[in-house]
Amino acid sequence: MPKKKKKKVIKKEKKAVEKKTKIKKNKVVEIKPLKLTNKNTYTPEVKIEIKKIKKQPTEKRLYEIKDFVVYPKHGVGKIIDVEKATIGQIEIQFYKIYIEKEKLTLTVPINQQTNLRPISSVNQINKCVSILKSKPKIKRTMWSRRAQEYDQKINSGKIYELAEVVKDLNKNSDVIADQSYSERQLFEKAYERLKSEFESVLKLSPEEVSKKMDKALGRNQNNLDAE
Repeated sequence: MPKKKKKKVIKKEKKAVEKKTKIKKNKVVEIKPLKLTNKNTYTPEVKIEIKKIKKQPTEKRLYEIKDFVVYPKHGVGKIIDVEKATIGQIEIQFYKIYIEKEKLTLTVPINQQTNLRPISSVNQINKCVSILKSKPKIKRTMWSRRAQEYDQKINSGKIYELAEVVKDLNKNSDVIADQSYSERQLFEKAYERLKSEFESVLKLSPEEVSKKMDKALGRNQNNLDAE
């Protein structure tokens, strides 16, 4: 056989081998070098090691007694105890959380704590103050739809969304001159939720926090002008 034909046969067989050794998604495949079995053909080694890429393990946050947490539908609470109970021959641990604003005690199983979050940092509180200082968003949709959106934001547990509701429903803003009863209710609910988290993070009295929030909203200035 002429030399040129031999080279063509070797290239074709080499490409066929490369097609068979595919790299799978999320897997690292180590392919050993090809070995020349005879003058005309190449064959790969049979041993192919496949190593799975391990996912990063996720750990559940553990809270201690006296830690402050936020439960979206109720606001800031304090863990007053960690208790155990046996239900159906299964031992369950749960947090007892006291919501001071509502005089309510919640029991939350430790393995179902997705609704809980730690209280915000000082930096997050400062960002909330910046949101309160910004201009309210003007929305032309029907009030029933907006009320539903505001209520969802209040119960989301996200502090920035809570600050946006307070800013948009601020009754002393230039945008909303007159408020309905439902608007006032939503504003007061969001205001109190945000205020309680300010108190816990900044360790200030309710009066001092109110002054800080009202100043950011421009409420103090408007009240002085009214007087």
